[in-house]
Amino acid sequence: MAAQKGRDLLLKIGTGTPETFQTVAGLRTRSLTLNSGTVDVTHAESAGQWRELLAGAAVRSATVSAAGIFSDQTSDDLVRAAFFAGETRNYQLIVPDFGTLSGPFQITALEYAGTYDGEVTFSITLASAGVLAFVAA
Repeated sequence: MAAQKGRDLLLKIGTGTPETFQTVAGLRTRSLTLNSGTVDVTHAESAGQWRELLAGAAVRSATVSAAGIFSDQTSDDLVRAAFFAGETRNYQLIVPDFGTLSGPFQITALEYAGTYDGEVTFSITLASAGVLAFVAA
């Protein structure tokens, strides 16, 4: 994958029936973290006393973090409503020339901030809440 512009990484929220995805507006920073825990099955007879891990038994998760400005009321309304309702909604994270990660996430943090001489900014953290799908670009 060649170098990509960070601004091309998009976070979208699912809306409506049939579901369509709307870009969460005004993102300045965003990141995706994929995690996989381990299940240690080491025992007294493990070869050379080396740790052994049980393949395929770990809990996998993803966390998406983003920050920016709400440039339209619709995006602000969607995100705020999902947070206060504690909803699990479908989201997409589009990574240019890599692919799209999509599936259910819940907003675990939503922060608003501002200075007296600047715009209101927000930060959002999403935690995976089910099976995620990845489609390569």
